This record gives sequence, structure tokens and C-alpha cells, in this order.
Amino acid sequence: MANDIHEFLEMLLKNLQSIGYVKPEDIPNIDLYMDQITTFMDNQLEASKRHEDDKILTKTMINNYAKNDLLPPPEKKKYSKEHVLTLIFIYNLKNILSISDIQSILNPITENYFGKKDGFDMEDVYNEVFNLEHEESQKLLKDLGKKYKIANNTFNQFPEEDRKFLHAFSFICLLSYDVYIKKMLIERTIDELNAEKASSAGEPRDKKSK
Repeated sequence: MANDIHEFLEMLLKNLQSIGYVKPEDIPNIDLYMDQITTFMDNQLEASKRHEDDKILTKTMINNYAKNDLLPPPEKKKYSKEHVLTLIFIYNLKNILSISDIQSILNPITENYFGKKDGFDMEDVYNEVFNLEHEESQKLLKDLGKKYKIANNTFNQFPEEDRKFLHAFSFICLLSYDVYIKKMLIERTIDELNAEKASSAGEPRDKKSK
């Protein structure tokens, strides 16, 4: 069991390192056309693909983000470094949140920090958030190792030939419950932020759209 957990944690560590963090200094300081943006994102976030032919970002996605006011409009069909940073935020959030929820938390960020010449800007926001996430990686590894150990101690009375699958099923259920609780907490936090915004603007509280 100990060897299994050790190997599992090593595999997880390699996966986390491969997913990586797009450093602001790796983003070109020149404005890019849409094709260049999609190529850059595909190269930088390739390790996060589940399947080889998955697309990280497409022209249609970028256009939809712009139509939904998630992404500030480009300048003469060119996208800045801050556009790329915003797209990375969207990419990370879209896997668990609806477009309306992403709007609720991302729009205030772009309104206050996108294109600012003085004070804090989008790069400062990006660095603050992703440095924090990097620090949490080790804690995440320990938590996943604990869940993996718990899952491998289930179904001990079941037929031996079924246990490998059942252990995997237990692990998936543990992770799913964790994701469910955190997603619910995220959504409630967003609802509270929306309610505070509506209250300060003197607007009636709306139900969250899905």
C-alpha cells in the first residue's frame, strides 16, 4: 500500500508540474492576431488536454467571449497581453462555472484593472492569484494522497477481481464530492456578491441564471 501511495503521489506531482503556469513573461509583449492567440494558448496549455485533438481555444470561443462581455474588444483585430491573461482566467473558470457566473466575477476585474496605465493592472491580479495556487499545490498533493489511501481501503469484503475497479470508483466518488462541495461554495459566494452589487445599486435581487 505504501509503495502504491508513493507512486501515486509521484505521478500526481508530475501531472501538476506538466500542467504548468503560464508566466506573464512568456506572453509576447506585442499585440497578436486571433490565429496567433489560439496557437499560443494551445502550445502553453497543451498538457491540460484530456485528448490529443482537444482544442484549448478556438476563434468561435473568443468571439463568444467577446459577445458575452467576458473579453474586452481587441484593438484593430489585435489582442494584447492583458487579453491573453483574461483568456487564461476564462479557460480555468469555464470548466466549473456558467458563463453568467464567470461574468459576475471577471467583469469587475477587467473593469477595474484591464488597460490601466497607473496602479495595479491585470498582470498584477494574475500574479497574485496564480502564485497563491502554486503555493497550494503541496497541500493538494497531501489531500489527494489521503483520499487515495482511503479509497484503497474500501470494498475489502468484495471479490478480489472486482476491487481494483471498486477502489477507483471510491476514489472518483470522494473527488466528486469534494468538487461538488467546493462548486456549491463558489456559486453561493458569487450569489452573495451579486446580491451585494444589486443592493448597492438599488436593484431587486435576481435569481442566478444558469
